[in-house]
Amino acid sequence: MKAYIKQGWRLAVKHFYIVILLFVYQLIWGFFLYRFVNSIVVPLLQRYPDTYPSEAAIRHFLAEAQFQLFKTDLIHPYLWLFGAALLVRMLLTPLFNAGLFHSLRHAADESGTQFISGIRKTWKPVMLLYWCGALLSIAPAWWLLPRGLEALLTSPSPGELAQRTLPYAALWLLWILIVYLLFLAMQFGVVSGSGIAPALLRAVRHFLPFAGISLLMWGIGAAMNLLATSVSMIWAGLFALILHQGFYLVRTLVRVWTFGSQYVCWQSSRHISS
Repeated sequence: MKAYIKQGWRLAVKHFYIVILLFVYQLIWGFFLYRFVNSIVVPLLQRYPDTYPSEAAIRHFLAEAQFQLFKTDLIHPYLWLFGAALLVRMLLTPLFNAGLFHSLRHAADESGTQFISGIRKTWKPVMLLYWCGALLSIAPAWWLLPRGLEALLTSPSPGELAQRTLPYAALWLLWILIVYLLFLAMQFGVVSGSGIAPALLRAVRHFLPFAGISLLMWGIGAAMNLLATSVSMIWAGLFALILHQGFYLVRTLVRVWTFGSQYVCWQSSRHISS
């Protein structure tokens, strides 16, 4: 594991210009998402009663908000806009992944980074795999969400609600993790030229180390997020603002580092299999 993390870090540093590009991409997406949510939530909250409202005023506010959201077409333009933005993101993300994964392959072979050429050569299969993985990940929602809503409406207490929903939520999260890792391995197989089926077979055979390095890197990212949040709460002010804005770059670097470590682990399992 330690060797994978070190090699993944070297790959991330070698691709620092891609880190900057992804950082700008995430910054633009985050700004759009903030303004989008702000444009919906603020007009609703402006109609919230006074600082110390009565229970009847709160009920009236919630009933009015529910009526505007579900009985009028107020939310329809926002839904279309959000859907269009989500579609653009699901088109751009696999493009960046194709370029990054292809470049990781050539960087590991000591032949330099090839981000743009990777997008041109492998964007179609990578995008197809990305979309298939996303569809398989959300497929259980067709069965789980109606039952979760029923549990929310019929459970007499939060404890019983958690007891009825948490096991299914944990299984769904496990399903998403497995699907993501297997389709990530298939994307590695596409950019490396080994093919989808052999890459999937190797990922299944060596799933534990592949999942282990992924969970370890995600744990490192979560720890860094927790540390940055704690520091921001302790030292509020200009320093916290600078730290919060600059941490997006660190988060993007950790993401590329994670991909690099996962690719090195997958490559090692490939050599073991051969």
